[in-house]
Amino acid sequence: MRPFLLFLSLFFSVALYAQEQTEIIKLKQLQDHLHAKSDRIKVINFWATWCAPCIKEIPLFEKLNSERSDVEVTLVSMDLDLDPNPEKVYRFIDRRKIKSKVLILDERNPNMWINQIEKNWSGALPATIIINSKTGQRKFVERELHEGELEALIAEIL
Repeated sequence: MRPFLLFLSLFFSVALYAQEQTEIIKLKQLQDHLHAKSDRIKVINFWATWCAPCIKEIPLFEKLNSERSDVEVTLVSMDLDLDPNPEKVYRFIDRRKIKSKVLILDERNPNMWINQIEKNWSGALPATIIINSKTGQRKFVERELHEGELEALIAEIL
């Protein structure tokens, strides 16, 4: 019985860690995050646990997050649009040991608000916005990114 209790306590402590490192936000909070001034380059990736290309590129963002102190990586989960329970996202974060900042966007009907995030966004995932708030330059990519592409996009807005 004791090993089972140990397992349960470990499981719940891991789940709590994922909840503590994430924030469930509304559109206004996301817009504030996008427009906030920063000395760091912002890399904001829109993804979902059900999106295979999204999952495939997450290690690129995690690597960037761990290697570049001049870059702020934010992963914005779009999962709540289809499933209002964030537990799936928390479990994903735990399993993948994600260290980047994770925001869970709590908005339904993306067709009503995606243009307020990026006017060229069709709503397809994955999507990434790279922002240099010092110069006002930004790049938007609506597809899966591959090794080296993030660094090249960042270099274009420095």
